[in-house]
Amino acid sequence: MSAILREQFSKYTDLTDGEFEYVLSHFTYRKFKKHQFLLQEDEWALNDYFLLSGCVKSYYTDASGKMHILLFAVQDWWITDYEAYYDQKKAKVNIDCVEDTEVLCLTAENREKLCQELHQVEHFFRKKTNRRNVALQNRILSLLSSTAKERYEAFIREYPSLVQRLPKHILAAYLGVTRETLSRLYSSK
Repeated sequence: MSAILREQFSKYTDLTDGEFEYVLSHFTYRKFKKHQFLLQEDEWALNDYFLLSGCVKSYYTDASGKMHILLFAVQDWWITDYEAYYDQKKAKVNIDCVEDTEVLCLTAENREKLCQELHQVEHFFRKKTNRRNVALQNRILSLLSSTAKERYEAFIREYPSLVQRLPKHILAAYLGVTRETLSRLYSSK
């Protein structure tokens, strides 16, 4: 389990075996079933979740009941409601499991402690935050300026393994299209 997290840290920084074991001791392991929530709207966002396996979606439900999927996370990805996590507020989004999922949980308190104690950990999280900011900006720009077909084709290029794993209605909600539109796009491939 920890090998996945160790590999991710090694992409951005060098930690000795002892340092990594110390970092790992600040995480807790949790297992979730398909459809179970990691986080629900109006709950306190106590953890940032590192996925060891499975797939989750982060979404917001508007006043009319329509689901707006912000992002997915799969193995080797991080996810939480970051505003709620950093600012100690209640969550605005829901995060639930599309598949059975295993995670390592890191509290904000433990994250801050590790960042203060180990410069490499602070460097790692800064790099991860920068990458997340770029990805979110690109997602917003895509929603604002791309056609449904362009968004679908980009998703297939960027996340080919996810296309088969996601139910069509969930993929449609992520792309901002109806399921019927997604079916037309899917059949045109």
